[in-house]
Amino acid sequence: MWGYCGILSLGHALFFALGGYVMGMYLMRSIGREGVYRSDLPDFMVFLDWHRLPWYWEGTEHLWYALALVVLVPGVLAWVFGFFTFRSRMKGVYLSIITQATTFAAMLLFYRNETGFGGNNGFTDFKRIAGFSVTHPGTRMALFLITFAVLAFLAARWIVTSKLGRVVTGVRDGEVRLMFLGYSPLAYKLFIWTVSAVLCDIAGALYVSQVGIINPSEMSPANSIEMAIGVAVGGRGTLIGPIIGAFAVNGAKSFFTAYFAEYWLFSSASSLRSCPCFCRTASWVSSILRLAGRRMETPQNDCTSCIDRGFTTVSFSRRGHEPQRRCRSWSCACAWRDRRIARHDPLSRRRDCELRRLSRARQADAFHRRRRAALRDRYERCGQDRDDGRHHRKDAA
Repeated sequence: MWGYCGILSLGHALFFALGGYVMGMYLMRSIGREGVYRSDLPDFMVFLDWHRLPWYWEGTEHLWYALALVVLVPGVLAWVFGFFTFRSRMKGVYLSIITQATTFAAMLLFYRNETGFGGNNGFTDFKRIAGFSVTHPGTRMALFLITFAVLAFLAARWIVTSKLGRVVTGVRDGEVRLMFLGYSPLAYKLFIWTVSAVLCDIAGALYVSQVGIINPSEMSPANSIEMAIGVAVGGRGTLIGPIIGAFAVNGAKSFFTAYFAEYWLFSSASSLRSCPCFCRTASWVSSILRLAGRRMETPQNDCTSCIDRGFTTVSFSRRGHEPQRRCRSWSCACAWRDRRIARHDPLSRRRDCELRRLSRARQADAFHRRRRAALRDRYERCGQDRDDGRHHRKDAA
């Protein structure tokens, strides 16, 4: 949502906590009469002198109903919030502030005892899920594997590589131009917003099942900011980057809170401040792997692989010898071999100087060609945008 659609939310911890609360309702009902007070009501309701379950707790003893609520309740809330927000064309820092304020208001609401969600203590003392003990190592391993399975990486990749994903990227890069082309940015932003909220719901439900507690502190704006830090550190605009950032940020949080608790907030703030320098970590990793793969290629005598990539030139040769092809690629083993030989050969050094001079001339010529082509394309795009705007105004009239 942030990297591909350009919408920075500081309130997704609300959806995360709502999914956790819905799953916590099922886990509390599955205890039965094994609680401290031996009652059909959850222990916190008995302690607060509740006499019957609220209407929104009905049916939560069934796992299938709870799983449906995990997706539907926060998803519908996200759709309603996003519809009125994006319909008002709210964007940028104003949208971030609104989402943060909404999350903070919901946190204050859930702290109240009369809401029926445990107040300050929340839900805890879970015993079983789907008939299995939540503390059994096999159950914990199964929940971990389910968490990994619903990472939704493939689904997210299908979205961003489809036509839908290209339009969403167009919303980030040029929303007004996209409107002139006949698309409705509201529908695409609302779809991405709702999908990201549903992913947070599912994550919260799995989190509560494994951690064993949920309380209003999970809705704090600091948790939403930590999500944004993880995306920023790993690299927004990528799919593998936020996963790397999540591991990095959570690992750093565990380390600092264990040994240097008073410095964790400073370290998180500094990581967010310096994230523009590392916003393409995933791209760097993939580039390094591709470079290492090319370096490991077996060099051919005629440098065939480099000829295919256009990296070779016909080199000068001594009198009486055949002209030789020399590789100019920095990512091929034969290029390193040729440079190692050239350091000890005066003719090779003179040949390198001549090749560099010719290469600079070719690069300058190619630069001017690209510049002329870019100016021509820009002129054509401006004319097309002008025509599109004229037709748009005519249709509106």
